Amino acid sequence: MTTVFDPGAAAARATGAILDDTLRGSARGIVVDSPPGAGKSTLVVRAALELAAAGHPLMVVAQTNAQVDDLVVRLAEKEPELPVGRLHSNDSDPYDKVLDGLENVRKSAKVADLAGLDVVISTAAKWAHVKNVEPWGHAIVDEAYQMRSDALLAVAGLFERALFVGDPGQLDPFSIVGADQWAGLSYDPSASAVSTLLAHNPELPQHRLPVSWRLPASAAPLVSDAFYPYTPFRSGTDHGDRKLSFGVASDGSGPDRVLDEAAEAGWGLLELPARHTPRTDPEAVRAVALVVRRLLDRGGVATSERADEPVPVTADRVAVGTAHRDQAAAVRAALAELGVTGVAVDTANRLQGREFDVTVVLHPLSGRPDATAFHLETGRLCVLASRHRHACVVVCREGVAELLDEHPSTEPVQLGVTVKFPDGWEANHAVLAHLAEHRVRWRP
Repeated sequence: MTTVFDPGAAAARATGAILDDTLRGSARGIVVDSPPGAGKSTLVVRAALELAAAGHPLMVVAQTNAQVDDLVVRLAEKEPELPVGRLHSNDSDPYDKVLDGLENVRKSAKVADLAGLDVVISTAAKWAHVKNVEPWGHAIVDEAYQMRSDALLAVAGLFERALFVGDPGQLDPFSIVGADQWAGLSYDPSASAVSTLLAHNPELPQHRLPVSWRLPASAAPLVSDAFYPYTPFRSGTDHGDRKLSFGVASDGSGPDRVLDEAAEAGWGLLELPARHTPRTDPEAVRAVALVVRRLLDRGGVATSERADEPVPVTADRVAVGTAHRDQAAAVRAALAELGVTGVAVDTANRLQGREFDVTVVLHPLSGRPDATAFHLETGRLCVLASRHRHACVVVCREGVAELLDEHPSTEPVQLGVTVKFPDGWEANHAVLAHLAEHRVRWRP
């Protein structure tokens, strides 16, 4: 007898075990690995509410002000009566003004003003400046894989037990200085908070969320196999549960044909002729902009489990992802020339954690003469390939597979450093092999 996978039940079991460890366990730390769109923020909010309800005041650590404000709003929506503190900086515009309309939220730059509140939330950078306070019994660290280990060390004295939640497939913490001198040492400040925590405390309980509610059934197997081989996950939906369709027929152009392929299969590769180009390749940038323009012109509509009726794919539900900021700026300019506004255009670093119906990606290796460690970073491609609920179109010049074969990894092997898996070279090949099945060749 074949057992049918029930995504809701699997997610509920995982969440139940995590909350049980958090509320009743004795370990000083609990680590939760979450794939893209698995309900990480939902888990953080629920854990905070259950700890507060059980009489355990807690601090919450997030990595950016936007993440902090989002968590405050989510908590207020779920429990309008819960007293929440928003610890902020002394900047002139330190938090989202939407918080001013929430009666249960108290805001201050001084932690003493928030004493006694059930939940206090702030960024890791702000918490690092908090001194001479009675430690909280509990803490929740959100986006823990985006937190550097030195940032964790700076706040570790503020709490006794912590729940660390994050996505191991995301980009590593950003550092503006070289970190080779610390490589292999147990106190490497550039390593992620989670990797350092587990290196020193391998016995800590580790959990994973097994279902992505964002990625469709067409995307979850590829993203799971290529980027999460040790923590596999499934899509919360099945083939046929979601549909992307267009009100206007194809005009036969490359952008229209790749959109039709992506609507049908979930993936589309618009391949331009092989050529070494500047980073802001004008032809590739224009191709990206044309795909977005045609997507909006053709009246795309999305059918999913979220709504009874098909929903229009408007500009705010579309994103363009790039590897570099100058590429994003070039795409914005090309979209403006075509009269397109409202589309999110940004780098992988800034698109982390966000969700859209359709994404258009300029491949990090398109037109390059070499494959550097930056461009082979697994997290970069993982972020770009995992923002969509319906379809992802990748724009790329021909020849990337050959480029990868000519540039195998030559990074020096460093003693004491855990080898990151999956390897960026292998992950890129796996994604390219899959995209090749959905290739539309186009000569602009």
